[in-house]
Amino acid sequence: MEFIPQFGNLAFTIAAFIAALSIIVAIHEYGHYIVGRWSGIHAEVFSIGFGPVLFSRTDRRGTRWQIAALPFGGYVKFLGDADAASGKDGAAIDALDMAERRRSMHGAPLWARSATVAAGPIFNFIFSILIFAVILFFTGRPADEPRVGALTALPPEMQQLAQGDVILALDGQPVTVFGDVFRIAQDLPLAPTVTYTVERDGRVIDTEAVFPLIPLVDSVAPQSAAFAAGLRQGDVIRTIDGQPIYAFRQLRDAVTSAQGTPLTLSIWRAGEEITVTLAPRRTDLPLAEGGFETRWLIGVTGGFSFEPMREGVGAFAALGYGAEQTLFVVRSSLSGLWHMITGAISSCNLQGPIGIAETSGAAASQGIDNFIWFIAVLSTAVGLLNLFPIPVLDGGHLVFHAYEAIAGKPPSDRAMRLLMTTGLTLLLSLMLFALTNDLFCP
Repeated sequence: MEFIPQFGNLAFTIAAFIAALSIIVAIHEYGHYIVGRWSGIHAEVFSIGFGPVLFSRTDRRGTRWQIAALPFGGYVKFLGDADAASGKDGAAIDALDMAERRRSMHGAPLWARSATVAAGPIFNFIFSILIFAVILFFTGRPADEPRVGALTALPPEMQQLAQGDVILALDGQPVTVFGDVFRIAQDLPLAPTVTYTVERDGRVIDTEAVFPLIPLVDSVAPQSAAFAAGLRQGDVIRTIDGQPIYAFRQLRDAVTSAQGTPLTLSIWRAGEEITVTLAPRRTDLPLAEGGFETRWLIGVTGGFSFEPMREGVGAFAALGYGAEQTLFVVRSSLSGLWHMITGAISSCNLQGPIGIAETSGAAASQGIDNFIWFIAVLSTAVGLLNLFPIPVLDGGHLVFHAYEAIAGKPPSDRAMRLLMTTGLTLLLSLMLFALTNDLFCP
């Protein structure tokens, strides 16, 4: 009987993975296609997926658009290409006249070829920037004013503030901006309630309400101990190993102290009391200033007992945020790769297709907003990977173009075949290593 939900979860995970990958591949390949077209290079085939063709149509420019049976990638085949990796078809190019040769990838000027190759990763980065920007533009950002917005769903016995309250002081300490609530709460004595001084309906009153940073699950990381145990956004953790807790920092301290020992959590979830047992996992976290920090985590972030009011963000500010977030993903990825190479963090941080598929399914299961955010992060990672100077990848082709610009001629056909074979071997080895991580890493 357990096979049915397992099959359902597997199907959902595969569907989420295919959807995420197809979107990212389509953006990447469209970058190659459209810049190639603008540069005068003719695309013969635009394919999402490999293998047998399921659907195709040819447009008025002579490009065949198709969807293939194996949805794990895609390619644009330009005039004169021998394969999906843009290998040179010498016989086909020799048969072209001068005008047609200019329309081929290998007969076009160097600037046109370089722009076409670089466009794929660049479009991935632009796509990520736009997603991050649109999310911020429509959700807004927390306002500085310490005014209570939406209230979090909590157990009925937990006293709460009222929506619209302006927090003037917390346990007697003045509050001027919303960030003060977070700062003061870090040092407050642990108790079921705390005294708030608020302005409500034009009056200043003192009221008792729950700790601002309660042990609330605000998000659950994919492939974490919390996700495996079934924790969900909105869960309120009441006890750890039978001991009541009132603040998120108590959960954090208990996880750190456990050092991987299983913890039993009592959870309130939409009126139900649930008990789960999970073991913290050693996790390498990227730091904003660079580098990594290794900590014991269960994979949840905390939230407030109330939401701050949100304010709109202009389009340019949102784009700036999108660029910053994309740059953070790039920096974190490069830093992680370097730290794995040097042995500073575990090589298990490198995920293969199974790990990425599981993360896709986990993100999709937590809502469309989480899934879209994941797509933006993955798009950045795909763009960055393709810029690595490995033959068969876009970065390898750009290295060949740089050589041609300096030497005045491209590498010989024999050298190109050798380099492409080497690059493909290296790439397949990396994929095999990542797949091994998926299967054997804890």
